[in-house]
Amino acid sequence: MRRAVLTRSPSTDEGTFGVLQFDGQVLHTTELPWRDNATGASCIPTGTYRCEIVQSPKFGRVYGVRDVPGRSNILIHAANYGGDKAKGLRSELLGCIAPCMVHGQLNGQMAGLQSRQALTELMAWAAGAPFELEIR
Repeated sequence: MRRAVLTRSPSTDEGTFGVLQFDGQVLHTTELPWRDNATGASCIPTGTYRCEIVQSPKFGRVYGVRDVPGRSNILIHAANYGGDKAKGLRSELLGCIAPCMVHGQLNGQMAGLQSRQALTELMAWAAGAPFELEIR
């Protein structure tokens, strides 16, 4: 089974940013801040997860992250912002993982940039097959 490794940087109110590596390719990620795995407000816990293709009503054909403790409907989809909404920051995530090409500032907030391009690269690599995602 294919394997990808997501290495996170320390979480801040603006989000949790990381580096996603698979078969020599390097992408980046944006997630919500760590908020004790709270549904809709936190990134998911570190661990190893199986990812499989799902059909999302909102995002179309994307990967779903399976068997996340205490959580459901965790997707890998395009998005830029992953800030803490309770602190007035922008977010387009509810616990999901957004791949991106680079991290940078967008409207004064840290964000993932070129997310659709990164999602396309990830989808091409995985080619519809399940893969294992290790989050560190």
